Amino acid sequence: MRVDIFRREERENNFSYLIVPEGRLIPAEAANIDWEMDARGVDLNIDLESLDEYSIIQPAKQIQTKGYAISTSASIPGVDGHI
Repeated sequence: MRVDIFRREERENNFSYLIVPEGRLIPAEAANIDWEMDARGVDLNIDLESLDEYSIIQPAKQIQTKGYAISTSASIPGVDGHI
């Protein structure tokens, strides 16, 4: 699937990531966070169990349910709580 990738800097030069299908806007419930564009039109296999380089678990399920997939805070070093 082609996606657009956004990122947000967390503590200690770590990033959280959000991916949306290419060309779609970030849904309103996630748009209140200061996301910056990281890459457009990236071809990713979202059917994988996880996208480790983005700390995203079950991306296909997240996109199907919410319209986007987001990093899990537990897998980002230096980040406590939820994104």
